[in-house]
Amino acid sequence: MASPDNAHLLAINAGTSSIKFALFQSTPARELLFRGALSDIGTSASVFAVKGGARDSFERRFAIPDHVTAANVLVEWLLGRLPPAALRAIAHRVVCGGPDPTATRALDAATLAGLYAATSSESGHLPQELHLIERLRRHYPDSAHIACFDSDFHASMPAVAATLPIPRRYQALGMKRHGFHGLSCAWLMGELARVAGAQAAAGKVLIAHLGGGASVTAVENGLSRDTSMGLTPAGGMMMGKRAGDLDPGLAWQLARTEQMSPASFNHMVNHQSGLLGISGTSADLRVLLASAAHDSRAAEAVAMFCYQARKTICAMAGAIDGVDTLIFAGAVGEHAAEVRARVCAGLSHLGVALDAGANEAGAALISAASGRVSVRVMRTDEEAMLADEACAWLGAAAGRGEAGHD
Repeated sequence: MASPDNAHLLAINAGTSSIKFALFQSTPARELLFRGALSDIGTSASVFAVKGGARDSFERRFAIPDHVTAANVLVEWLLGRLPPAALRAIAHRVVCGGPDPTATRALDAATLAGLYAATSSESGHLPQELHLIERLRRHYPDSAHIACFDSDFHASMPAVAATLPIPRRYQALGMKRHGFHGLSCAWLMGELARVAGAQAAAGKVLIAHLGGGASVTAVENGLSRDTSMGLTPAGGMMMGKRAGDLDPGLAWQLARTEQMSPASFNHMVNHQSGLLGISGTSADLRVLLASAAHDSRAAEAVAMFCYQARKTICAMAGAIDGVDTLIFAGAVGEHAAEVRARVCAGLSHLGVALDAGANEAGAALISAASGRVSVRVMRTDEEAMLADEACAWLGAAAGRGEAGHD
């Protein structure tokens, strides 16, 4: 790649089993230079892949046992290509269930202290995010480090949607429904306005972000009105390894009958449940679809996932009194035509009808002319959204005369 300068911006998107990243030229206009990912972390067949110029593109497969190792591998690779003076800023996606996890802000001492305090309520993403943040802050001390919160998009949810029905005293501790996949939702709403027009984006929109993590969000007049994930990303519909919503009595039952500790219960519902728990073989819907014909447990896992996605879409339609546009996004939503077909087969009462040929081809618009609802397949880009939010924050900070880092 060309010799970098301090006009570059790095977007870091750490998830439960992957770390995605992208480098952008931030001025005079955002331009993607390369993107990559460390995926399938925690397995013996992890993948480290980068797509960019001829010099930068590669794919390697090796064991990455945990996120600490993955962070170390990524930082060492970045340091070999981006010296400390290269980066104007690093934008970090932060998934946090602590108090006020909204508003893009500098990762200064006060923000970091708040994130460390929140690790007890969001153990799925935040600890590994903080490890990566600390490593990058150490090696890129003169770059602006910016936190972009995944819940920010959902700050517009009304109290009736955001409030947990538990004693009010817990609200002061930040115990409420925050919602997640917000960066994805924000990007998709911008893309909807671009491809379908401002009127479509101002209508009643349901976003089905279906992947290893899965959620459905109801958007009206461009604002989030409700979403299926809640206090943590473990809530809502079943996912790859997460159980989703459960009867709270299950924790009590397992504590009594199996002496299961809170930590063990948390691990089970976040890492051993969902598609993996039901199939007993895989959390990857592609694998389960391929084996469903001869594996009844795989078939049951797929059926449950499609059923719960359909049921959740119906619930979110109820939050905004209907739907004009249904968006399928995420790795499953974008690429699994069979899942889209099975989900939409039970949504005719909402006005959803698919064009089978368009759906099978993965077209951008897959709704039939007879349907009232526009059904779209859209690619989300959380890294580009991170870059956009960071550029906006940097511009505002420059206007205030702030340096943008400690």
